[in-house]
Amino acid sequence: MRRVVQFSTGNVGVHSLRAIIGRPDLELVGVHAATPAKVGRDAAELCGLGEPTGITATADINALIALRPDCVVYTALGETRPIEAIEEMSTFLRAGINVVGTSMVWLVVPRQADDWLRTPLEQACAAGGASLYVNGIDPGYSADTAVHSALSLVARARSVTVQEIFDYGNYDDYEYTGTAMGFGRTCEDDVPMAFQPGVITSLFGGLVRNLARQLDVELDDVRERYEAWYATERITCRMTTVEAGGVAAVRFAVEGVRADAPVLTVEHVNRLTPAAAPSWPYPPGGALGVHKVVVEGEPRVEVNTHLSHPTLDVTDAGCVSTAARAVNAIDWVCRAPAGLIGLEDIPPAEMIRGLMW
Repeated sequence: MRRVVQFSTGNVGVHSLRAIIGRPDLELVGVHAATPAKVGRDAAELCGLGEPTGITATADINALIALRPDCVVYTALGETRPIEAIEEMSTFLRAGINVVGTSMVWLVVPRQADDWLRTPLEQACAAGGASLYVNGIDPGYSADTAVHSALSLVARARSVTVQEIFDYGNYDDYEYTGTAMGFGRTCEDDVPMAFQPGVITSLFGGLVRNLARQLDVELDDVRERYEAWYATERITCRMTTVEAGGVAAVRFAVEGVRADAPVLTVEHVNRLTPAAAPSWPYPPGGALGVHKVVVEGEPRVEVNTHLSHPTLDVTDAGCVSTAARAVNAIDWVCRAPAGLIGLEDIPPAEMIRGLMW
């Protein structure tokens, strides 16, 4: 039985919290909440469960360390506050507490992370003899588990394309995702945060470089591209309201290039309505979302991952899967040698242990 603390209860955190509470091989011992309105509330209430757990949320990190957990599930938004997030993670690691998470997506491929991020976390792991693992569905599953499976089926590969094609209209995250992607902006010269020069490569370039390393391919260059589609009429959705002339879809990618042609591509196509950007790729079969891998080779392989849930929207189902990528690794990470862990370090069977009871 692993003693676990859940750190944050946002779009992903509510689902990892539910998963921890439900699993018989995990024991929830603490919950962190940053907002005063959540502090003091029972964990079950914070994630929509009916039966109280007796575990109430706190904003006191030292109180959580005093609980002596084996692992912390860190799902707090870190990309907009990276220095603070590094310190929060490091505080647990220095105390000998392992961390699994979905935040700080650069760490999905820790060997590709820049020194400013990797070095303090490596030092914290060494000081506490603890381990840190970060993953999700995208970045994460699409460019590691799914692409590895697809590549294992070919005798020779000529190119690899990893895509997330998703309708974000029902995703309740305008504060971060909507703002970062610029949904609703009307000025073509006003480039949103996520698409400032170098940002796409910062977030997704590590996936391309990591895949090139695994394939033993030398790239000539890693480049990025971005385009926006502007609404022709007003769009109202859960994410936000977009007036005519505002951004209602974005398409962006990082490409690993050889001989001036992309051979390794990680791409997103994100809309707020199926009517947006009609010339861009759609998920197959009329679905609202897909995580797709296409390997052009001998033979051609296409892997389409569709998520669904009996009561949740497909974007919420994606948050469940993102949470699962962290929670499912808890036991192995607690047994692993100290340091930063990538998905490739974990035996595949370890990621499914304890899932059926």
